[in-house]
This record gives sequence, structure tokens and C-alpha cells, in this order.
Amino acid sequence: MLRLSWFPDLAIRSYILFLLILVLLSCTATSSPEVVVYTSVDQVFSEPILKEFAKETGIKVLPVYDVESAKTTGLFYRIMAESSHPRADVFWNGEFAQTLLLKKKGLLDVYHSPEAMEISSIYRDRDGYWTSFSARARVIIVNTDLVSTPDFPTSIFDLINGRFNSMGVAVAYPLFGTSATHAAAIYTALGRPKAREFFRYLASSGAYIVSGNSVVRDMVASGKAAVGLTDTDDACAAILKGAHIKVIFPDQGREQMGTLIIPGTVSLIARCPHPENAKKLIDYLLSKKVEERLFQMGWSYERVHRGKSRNRCFGARQIKKMQLTPEQVCEHLEEAMSELKEIFVR
Repeated sequence: MLRLSWFPDLAIRSYILFLLILVLLSCTATSSPEVVVYTSVDQVFSEPILKEFAKETGIKVLPVYDVESAKTTGLFYRIMAESSHPRADVFWNGEFAQTLLLKKKGLLDVYHSPEAMEISSIYRDRDGYWTSFSARARVIIVNTDLVSTPDFPTSIFDLINGRFNSMGVAVAYPLFGTSATHAAAIYTALGRPKAREFFRYLASSGAYIVSGNSVVRDMVASGKAAVGLTDTDDACAAILKGAHIKVIFPDQGREQMGTLIIPGTVSLIARCPHPENAKKLIDYLLSKKVEERLFQMGWSYERVHRGKSRNRCFGARQIKKMQLTPEQVCEHLEEAMSELKEIFVR
């Protein structure tokens, strides 16, 4: 043990005492609680929520956000690359397919959050590897200055039948985020041959294949494209800005497959460095408070907690949904991505 009496000079004693205080303060600072979250929920929505969690709990949040051009997929591969020494504690994902793929690869851990008990069973993994926190829908948006009401598309197949080629069709690369999840759902619903045919027509039709759903929204809102395929959160943002657009929930006919609803997911990373803090963050993200916040900000289309939903942009409406489970869609994800890389990546 270091004794100040060993140092007879007062100045030296003071200096040693100063150094000891600095060391103690440093140790205290580095031992403050923290949690690392990887999230594909747009930063404009996720950052305020994470800051509120930090303020309420005193747990420092270290977020890693994705970029629009590699939505979810970049974070998925990062978690894969770090699997032997995980850096992330929580994966807060704006969709579900990549989450289920991580579960399949053994990179998630079980956590039955008490908040999950308030969420409908269809929106949580029965084994406890993931739970949904809100859901969005895949929709067609139409520029009403360019397309009249009788000519509005009603199906995703209207995007490939040539009706809008001269006015412009915009879609995001079907290799990332919700676009990839939607592609896997189309493979699941149609089967491989018909799905491949659909995407080949889309790639060869002259459609704008852009980096993300927000780009699709902006192109349609500005009139650079007449129609586009995007998510309800992006469509809602355009509506709130007063854009001249109409939102179509596609394939609502009796013989049609319905609109895809995509729940976001929260999961615990296996062997994560801060498991207890991670569980606290997961509980927070699954709370009704956060769901309501996302709903009011326009990120969510549908609540996952039991009860009625009324979206600020679309109201309360009954829509025909694609009758697919997350597990069914995930089964076709890798198959779809393999073929779509050949079709869309030159």
C-alpha cells in the first residue's frame, strides 16, 4: 500500500494525492453503466427515445445507426462479424427478417421481457428470442398531379404492366431493410418462379431503382416519378409535409394477396457485454409509452399492444393483410437475396 509518509516533501505529497484522486475519478467514470444498441430505426425517430431512456435510467446509451443505402443489412453483417466478441447488447430492428436470420444462426439470446406479456402473441417469438415493438405497412404512393384517380394502381403488379413506364416508377433496391423483407414475402406468396419473373420485369422495365424508401418518397412527392413502393412511415412524412400524394394499400381484392405488414423487432445479442442493462433497454423499447411515441411521430402504422389502432396519417382502417408469418418469410430470405443480387446488381 502506498503511504504518503514515504514522501517527506509537502509538494510531492500533494502531487501524489492529486494523482490518486484522478485515478479514483477515472475508475468511477469508466464504471458508469452503459448499453450498446445497433438500430435500423431511422435516427430521427430512435435517437430521442434512446436519449429519454438514458435520462430516466442513468444508463449511457451507445447507439450505432445504419445508413439508408444498407438498411438493416449492414448491421446484420456487423453482428455476424463480431459474433466471437460481441460489441452490441441490443438489436433494435425496423423489420423482422434479418432478426430471425440472426436467431437461426445462434446469435441471439432468450429474454422474456415482462413488457412482452402485454403484446399480442403473433408479435413475439414463442421461444423469447425477439419481440415486436410496432409495425409498418408496405404501400404504393401516387403523385396526384401526375395520375388521376381512375388510373391509380391497386396492386404491386401494376408497377410492372407498363402503365406507368412513361411517367416513372420508383422502388428501393430489394436487397436491404423492408424492401428485402417484402421481396422475401413475395417469394413466399408467389413461389420462386413467379416471384423471379416479377422482379425481372421490374428490373428491365426502366423503373428507377434507388438507394432507399425515403428516396422513393421524395421522387414521387417531387414529381420525378409518378408512383413508387415505400413504407407507411415515409408516406406519412410526405403527407405531413403537404405533398400531393395518395397512399394505396395494395392488393386488397378478394383474389389478391393483401398488403404486407412488417413489425419491427427488439432482441438481445448472445454473449453481449452488458446483459442486465440490455434487458432494461429492451423493456423500455417494448413499453406502451415508446409505442405511443413512435405512433405519434408517424413511424408506426399499427400497434402491437392489444387494443385499437388509429394512425395519425391513415386513420383507423381495416386492410387485407398478407397471411404470412415472420418464420415463413424468413425461410425464403436467403433464396430471394441470392437471386435478386443476380438480377439487380450489375
